[in-house]
Amino acid sequence: MRRVLASLATALFIASPAAARDPRPATKVKPYVFESRSHQKVDAELGTFWVPENRSDPESRWIQLAYVRFKSTSKTPGNPIVYLAGGPGGSGVGTAMGSRFPLFMAFREIADVIAFDQRGTGMSQPNLDCPEPLLVPLDAQNREGVMKKYLERARDCVTYHRDWERMDLRGYNTNESADDLEELRKVLGAKKIDLWAISYGTHLSFATIRRHPTSVGRAILAGTEGPDHTYKLPSNVDAHLAAVGEALKKDPVWGPLIPDFPALMRDVYKQLDEHPGEAEIVDPTTKQKVKVPVTKFALQVFTAGNMGTETVARFPMMYYAASKGDYAPFAQAWLALTRSSIGNLMSIMMDCYSGQTAARRERIAREALASLVANYADQAFPDICEAVGNPDLGDAFRAPVKSDVPALFISGTLDGRTPITNAEEYAAGFTNARHLILDGAVHSDPLFLSSPKIKDVMMAFLRGEALPARQEVVVEGLKWMAPKK
Repeated sequence: MRRVLASLATALFIASPAAARDPRPATKVKPYVFESRSHQKVDAELGTFWVPENRSDPESRWIQLAYVRFKSTSKTPGNPIVYLAGGPGGSGVGTAMGSRFPLFMAFREIADVIAFDQRGTGMSQPNLDCPEPLLVPLDAQNREGVMKKYLERARDCVTYHRDWERMDLRGYNTNESADDLEELRKVLGAKKIDLWAISYGTHLSFATIRRHPTSVGRAILAGTEGPDHTYKLPSNVDAHLAAVGEALKKDPVWGPLIPDFPALMRDVYKQLDEHPGEAEIVDPTTKQKVKVPVTKFALQVFTAGNMGTETVARFPMMYYAASKGDYAPFAQAWLALTRSSIGNLMSIMMDCYSGQTAARRERIAREALASLVANYADQAFPDICEAVGNPDLGDAFRAPVKSDVPALFISGTLDGRTPITNAEEYAAGFTNARHLILDGAVHSDPLFLSSPKIKDVMMAFLRGEALPARQEVVVEGLKWMAPKK
């Protein structure tokens, strides 16, 4: 029933192939009272416009993209500031409702601020949601069992969106999204737009700067994911885990308990290799007690998939408990992961299309042999790409970007997903690059919210004020979860 209702809703928003190119459905803008999750309200505009689902197909139908526009409070506003969510698959409008709402409001001092929902996400239609849970069997806590479920769910989602809703999935790639931003610029009536991006949003920013170099005024790139950074380097993961270990040494509680975090991880993995663990916990889906097998593979996958995020704060407690034979903290987290959905098909399409160069693929395979968590930072990728036809934009897409667009790169020292080295690699191609390094910050919110100085630097940059080429700010770090008593 949910699928049928979603299909009917989508049909109301998508123009048929016969009407694809002539005429284009009308752009609409209407007053909109925006409300944050903290119940703050502000007058805004809700805009929708239409773009081809697949620009390479002359018969492509139109799809509807949505944005919320917060009008500037300045008498002389600058270029509209367009927020690009990460993921891929994140909603710009949804982000504006959450913890970053004050930043959206603050930036209005400079220009209009646009919360944009990229194709396939949020209020844009169609939304390529894949809601069915993975439901990995409890006796399949290995790579084969997990990948089987990922592929099943991905194929089901492809079948639904492609065959039932008649989506042209070939249109869901970063180049198409970059061209969507050019269309958004025209809809806004702006000569240039400034980009405010995080994680995958920076990946999209690079493509936009490459494809539409005269349309971007400035770019804030937090948590840099360059064109060839979609797949993670195991060496970066190991460096991140070593940095976590150094941070733990300074903690008054964990320092004495875990003098060497990577060594503790190795000990737990050896322990699980010799004797796989088990924990009895409550299944969040059935509310019944179940016995969850705990394997080295499962612990590696969970660790790699969450490294660099605020979940890292739970790592010392989970590994320390496991070293004592208590696997319940990890089992609860693992069961929740394997009962979640695969997310959004847009996310899968974007990452599969972005792919990796042969050199990066070979490097990942080589480094994985000696890495603490192998190559599991990519989780189901690239294997899951088989379900969507193994699309690839090619090495021209993944080539380095060179630009004179002023760019502010923001990196966290504890961000293992998009490490400082990512920013350094691509900042080298920008003649007007600035780099803000946040000592103690992990991925996501802390790249913007872990110190008030971050907002000050971003606003100065957007105003065109002079900034040092490189500056460091010590921020509020992780609050480590306490040991189990």
